[in-house]
Amino acid sequence: MFEKVNGKVVKVNVGMAGGVAARTGAMLFYTGDVSFAPHQIPGGQGMGGGGGLMRVAGRMMAGEHERTMLAQGTGEVHYGFAGLEVHVVQMQPGATLRVEASRLLANTAGLQSSIVSVMSSGGGGGGGGGLMGALRGAATGALTGQGMFTTQLSGQGAAVLLAHGGFLELPVGGPNPIVVDPQAFVAAYGNVQTELKTALSWRDAVGRGSGEAMQLHCVGQGVVYVQASEEKL
Repeated sequence: MFEKVNGKVVKVNVGMAGGVAARTGAMLFYTGDVSFAPHQIPGGQGMGGGGGLMRVAGRMMAGEHERTMLAQGTGEVHYGFAGLEVHVVQMQPGATLRVEASRLLANTAGLQSSIVSVMSSGGGGGGGGGLMGALRGAATGALTGQGMFTTQLSGQGAAVLLAHGGFLELPVGGPNPIVVDPQAFVAAYGNVQTELKTALSWRDAVGRGSGEAMQLHCVGQGVVYVQASEEKL
């Protein structure tokens, strides 16, 4: 699977991995007989039709999806992006990885991938279900820097995360939730439920530009990955 060359570059044998999907512009160089073709995550165009609100949601969903390329063949490819730190997550059956598309460098093509509403990331969020709940989530995202939608990976394989300033790996499963600044959040792996909470009213929060007004509470069993920075990627 993926092997770290240094803190900012990974390499992978494409044939042994069964193909690799990576964000466009991440391929640094390769050796061997490797071909590249555009790749679409399922769900990226799933809400483009319908009424006005559905079209708004569709555009927001499409915005979550970074353009990706599928590498296939027999050879070795080196990946990196913008000098950002990389971290390899080994996926196990039954576990789920939820990560914003901007913080996903690459993954083995055999993983099941989809784009889901952040409001359904563990069934929480405090904003209610359905489209209106998701749209309320979009308003929250404008405050926190998190997107309305997130990329979900499952199955057996591996994925590579991106972070600014390095990674912190926080175990989830104790008596108290792990509380994270949403702008520092990178990904959640395992059976982790996330919920955005605030101690401020919407009227107080709007215009403050996020800060610590919004907090991401993580509970369940698994790992939360946090970057050592609040800088958006």
